[in-house]
Amino acid sequence: MKKYFLLMMAAATLGLTSCSPFQVRSDYAETANFNGYHTYKLRVDDLKLNDIDKDRVLNEISKQLQAKGLSVAENPDLIINVKANHKKVTDVETYHPYGMWGWGGPWGWGFGAGRTWTSNYNQGGLVIDMIDSQTQKLVWQGVGSGISVDSPRAKQTQIPEIVADILANYPPQKGK
Repeated sequence: MKKYFLLMMAAATLGLTSCSPFQVRSDYAETANFNGYHTYKLRVDDLKLNDIDKDRVLNEISKQLQAKGLSVAENPDLIINVKANHKKVTDVETYHPYGMWGWGGPWGWGFGAGRTWTSNYNQGGLVIDMIDSQTQKLVWQGVGSGISVDSPRAKQTQIPEIVADILANYPPQKGK
């Protein structure tokens, strides 16, 4: 019995820790030799963010890549191109506190009342492209969305989290 309890606790812990508020996906060129990439250089021509968020994104990308064994170089193996985007999102939520109750049981005559709320906010995303500097071809791309753009406090924690989630898929595990 104790064995099953420990197994259930481990499964519950794994389930809680693997949940992410972000939608993340990646793709890669199957012909690329990811073992041959040792250096990188950040290119930020298309990164349209304020200076604070730009620093957060670039610092976290560098931190994650260096943890994976890559180092910065002037003549790199990989060029890392970063893009940011955002979109307006409208959520509509309806709540029915009173059901269809009344005469004749749960489906008889009566009244129902409900309320509908809408909320508008901006949601941001990041695209990280890795380009082979020799061939100038895209070899890996990671995309993540779900950043709360309207909240500076949320961005402070969410930007490092989403970059880590995106780069968790690099280098790709072929066959998975």
